Amino acid sequence: MTDYKQEQDMEIEALEAILMDEFKEIHSGESGLSTSNRCFQIKVVAQDDDADGPITNPAQLALIFSHTETYPDEPPLLNLKSLQGMSTEDLRILKENLQQEASENLGMAMIYTLVTSAKEWLADRFCQDDVGSTEAEEAAKEDVVIPHGEPVTVETFLAWRERFEAELALERAKLMPESVLSAPKEKKLSGRQWFESGRAKGVAAVAEESEGEDEEDIDFDEDDFEDDEEEDMLEHYLAEKSDSSTHSSMRAS
Repeated sequence: MTDYKQEQDMEIEALEAILMDEFKEIHSGESGLSTSNRCFQIKVVAQDDDADGPITNPAQLALIFSHTETYPDEPPLLNLKSLQGMSTEDLRILKENLQQEASENLGMAMIYTLVTSAKEWLADRFCQDDVGSTEAEEAAKEDVVIPHGEPVTVETFLAWRERFEAELALERAKLMPESVLSAPKEKKLSGRQWFESGRAKGVAAVAEESEGEDEEDIDFDEDDFEDDEEEDMLEHYLAEKSDSSTHSSMRAS
C-alpha cells in the first residue's frame, strides 16, 4: 500500500531545500482553495534556460497548491495569484496549462515540474520583447562601419591637388607639337592657351586619322617615350607654377 503522506512530506522538504525563500506555507484561508489541508505558496518569476538566473520583467505570480489525499496518483489542488503584472486572463490560461500538465504526470511528485513550466510560460509571454530588443541592439552594433584610411586635411589635399595638376599638365604636354615645347620660355604657351588657340583641334583631327590606319603602318620609336622627357615636362610645369605664384605675390605687395 502506498504511503501518500510520506511521499507528500518528502516532496515538501525537497521544495523547501531547492526554492528556499520563494517557498512558504500559508493559511488555507489565504489560498483560495476549498481545503483544510496544508497549503503552500511558491513565488514564480520568468526563467530563461540560457541565463544564469531570473530575467528582470514586470510579471510575477504566486503558485498555490495543496496535496490531495492520494497525491501524486491524483492532481494537486492549484491556484494562481498575480503578484505583479498578471492579468486575470493570463492567470486563467496558465492555470489550464498547469492542470493539463499535472494530469500527464500522475504517479510522480510534480510540483517542481509545474513551477518550471510556469517560469517558462512567463518567459515566453512577457520576455520576448526584451529578447528582441537585445538582438536588435547587437545587430545594430555589427552594422556600424568603422572608417579606415588617412584623414583628409588641408595639407594632404593641397599636396594631392598639386600632384594631380602636374600629371594633367604632363598629359597635355604630350599633345603639344615639339616646336611649342622647344620654343623660348617667353614665347611658350601654357597648356590652356595652346588648347584655346585652336591648335588642339588640329592635333585631335590628326589623332583621329591615325586611329583609322593599320597598326603595321605605325612605327613608334621607344626614344619618344623616355622617362627623362616626362620628368623634364613635369619640372617645366612646376617651374611655371612657381613663377606664376611669385608674380602674384609681387602684384599683391
